Amino acid sequence: MKINKIISCLFVCFVFALSLHAQDKDKAVLLKTVFENIAKKDNVTLNYIEDEIAIFKIVPPKNNLSLKKKLEYISEKTQLQFKFISNNYISVVNNQKLDKPLCGFLIDEITNQPVEFANIKIIETNYTTSSNEKGYFEITIKSPNTIEISHVNFQKLQLQPEELYTENCPKIVLKPSLNEIEEVVTQTYLTKGISKKTDGTFEIKPKRFGLLPGLTEPDVFETLKQIPGVAGTDETVSNLNVRGGTHDQNLFLWNGIRLFQTGHFFGLISALNPNLAQNIKITKNGSSPFYGESVSSVIDISTHSTNVENSNASIGLNMINVDAYAKIKTSKSSNLEISGRRSYTDLIDTPTYKNYYNRIFQNTAVTNLTNNEMINYSNDEKFYFYDFTVQFRQKIGKKIDLSIDGISIDNSLDLKESKVENATTISKYSCLEQKTLGGNIALKINWNKNFQTEMNGYGSFYKITSENENIESNQIFNQENSILDTGFRLKNVHQLSKTLRFNNGYQFNEIGIRNLDEINSPVFFRKIKNVLLIHAAIAELQYTSKNNKLKTNIGIRQNYIQDFKEFIFEPRLQFNFAFSKSFQTEILAERKSQVTSQVVDLQQDFLGIEKRRWILANNESIPIIKNNQISVGFTFKKNNWLLTLDNFYKSVDGITSRSQGFQNQLEFIRINGNYTIIGSEFLVQKQVRNFTTWLTYSYTDNNYEFKSFSNNAFPNNFEINHNIGMAVIYDYKKLKLALGSRWFTGKPNTIPSSPTPVINAENEQEIAYQFPNSTHLENYFQLNFSASKGFKISKNSEFVSGFSIQNILDSKNVINQNYRINQNTNSIEQINTYSLERTLNAFLRYSF
Repeated sequence: MKINKIISCLFVCFVFALSLHAQDKDKAVLLKTVFENIAKKDNVTLNYIEDEIAIFKIVPPKNNLSLKKKLEYISEKTQLQFKFISNNYISVVNNQKLDKPLCGFLIDEITNQPVEFANIKIIETNYTTSSNEKGYFEITIKSPNTIEISHVNFQKLQLQPEELYTENCPKIVLKPSLNEIEEVVTQTYLTKGISKKTDGTFEIKPKRFGLLPGLTEPDVFETLKQIPGVAGTDETVSNLNVRGGTHDQNLFLWNGIRLFQTGHFFGLISALNPNLAQNIKITKNGSSPFYGESVSSVIDISTHSTNVENSNASIGLNMINVDAYAKIKTSKSSNLEISGRRSYTDLIDTPTYKNYYNRIFQNTAVTNLTNNEMINYSNDEKFYFYDFTVQFRQKIGKKIDLSIDGISIDNSLDLKESKVENATTISKYSCLEQKTLGGNIALKINWNKNFQTEMNGYGSFYKITSENENIESNQIFNQENSILDTGFRLKNVHQLSKTLRFNNGYQFNEIGIRNLDEINSPVFFRKIKNVLLIHAAIAELQYTSKNNKLKTNIGIRQNYIQDFKEFIFEPRLQFNFAFSKSFQTEILAERKSQVTSQVVDLQQDFLGIEKRRWILANNESIPIIKNNQISVGFTFKKNNWLLTLDNFYKSVDGITSRSQGFQNQLEFIRINGNYTIIGSEFLVQKQVRNFTTWLTYSYTDNNYEFKSFSNNAFPNNFEINHNIGMAVIYDYKKLKLALGSRWFTGKPNTIPSSPTPVINAENEQEIAYQFPNSTHLENYFQLNFSASKGFKISKNSEFVSGFSIQNILDSKNVINQNYRINQNTNSIEQINTYSLERTLNAFLRYSF
């Protein structure tokens, strides 16, 4: 009983104290009012500058205090000083001597990086502003009201204006907000700006990016290659292999627009400007049912922000291209964003360009297996690329957001190629153009806090054309491959409770592909156009337990291909359970399909540079590609250690031999089959103050099965048995350093069984090959380094410079090897494709 009475008394005292505190808070008044009352009661004159006291609001001192005690009380609350000019005349002194607006810098508590585009509001007023790319903001009016800072990715923070009333703009730390459905597993994965989510996806925010070895800027697709399970064995971003899949089996989206072209310089550089404020979501398995048309990964790139942001701009230069970016706030509720980038490779040959040229347009050394003769090629080319984006954002009232996006990407090459053979010089003139155009209109409506609708319509057009003059004759070969993808998406989001969310929607796509081939001698013309209409009904249920330990996402996508009258059922699963704060497990599973794929008809198509062409499934000779995948993963994090392990099984059915890039006995055979891959992906990472170091390892066993082929089972062309990456990264304030290496086993290869051609049943020469993919190329190794340093120029401007060295040791890696018959010498030639030489790149960037 005594204990109960004591508790009751303590409770009453606690409530009484809170009541007094609340009463005191309610009594807070403007400092100007306090001064007026003191002047009247104590018969004094207070001299002050109204702007310097306008932000202060305090509980008045008690009336029974002496004048001296009142002033001491006010000084303690406001840091203002009082100077008696006479007994009745007092001057209010602000020793901080502020003649500037209230200001501050917003900093991410986890990454120590600036928080851009946060919303800063003065409560009970209409005044709002936002932070810029450096986290800086200014408040241009004087008000005593509380200041509220909000951002979609951070917890709200309230400040009193006097907290910003300092001589230097203070740093304000924001704590990341972990969304109940999309909580992160870890905030830093490999480097700052990359995080892993509980739904198994990876999120990359280039503007908060640290640095990765070999990169001068946050190149979207180059960054992907650092994640375990993603490989680019030919060093390009136009041939990314995720868990053994081909590049065309990935779905690339930019602001809702599907991209069929991902690279400049035919794959060595990302086709997207790395300096846009992008948010990149990568899914290797268990993708949302709102994503279709891929049997491998999903890369969803968005440049949309949650707020209408202030104007800012940047210009940059590196040893390949120049770029410019501008965001213009056209009104309080709208802004316009424009970016452009163009190479100057058609004007200046930099060392970086020469190395890139040698990598992409190589085959300058072709070894003849019979007499070891070196056959030399020389090229005279004019090459350039550009990309351009435009975005318009308009808030309509408080509930509607309208976005309009456009993108254009172009690569253009004019080439004169000469070859010396048997003391004769032969030349040919060729051209190649690769172009992408895309547009999207999106509308987002917040009906209420529990119901939201998103809808968008988009169009994406891709076209590659070439004219190839044959070196041995006057034959001219014209080719064209184009694809037009238009569609409409609808998504409804229902927040049923704090733990349950239900999403549903509909998607429609019309995909048309055209292929054209024309030869002047002998006269040949082929033009094929195919169109498919696809409908999809989508449902998704997301559950998060009250203690946040269990998170599940069960989704269903029901596709209907109208032209084939075929239904395809695609279930998806994401499951994450946290045994503790340090240890959690995830299970991901999916079934997906796609009707588009890229194939190679002939290795010399499109000048042999971009030799792949898009085609559509016909449900006969070209089947619909389907996959099944399941993975089980574990994550452990403690004391700045991070360990992840993922084990997966994946099978893909309906592939064609032409889509796999064979350059052996299957090159001219058109058969269908499947591949199955089993693998593991591992990461160990440690952060020590400003250092991050990590080691990644991937193992895969990837095999084809072509039942109609005599040797029906053999290793996949994209099998990399062992893949290891290592890096040490230093990131402190504006200085960033990164040193890392990549080693992996050589990809499978098929060699001839004889150094000379054999005669087949049609009395023609052909190469007799050994068992498909029975050997491997030499192992690959590369060491890379990057560095950058930022310099503050003024409050709103910054200068950043840096450089990178790819392949520091100048390792000469053979990344592809194939064989051809030389009709002039009746011998077999071995053609080696080598990796990029040691290459330096440097950049300068000014943001304002």
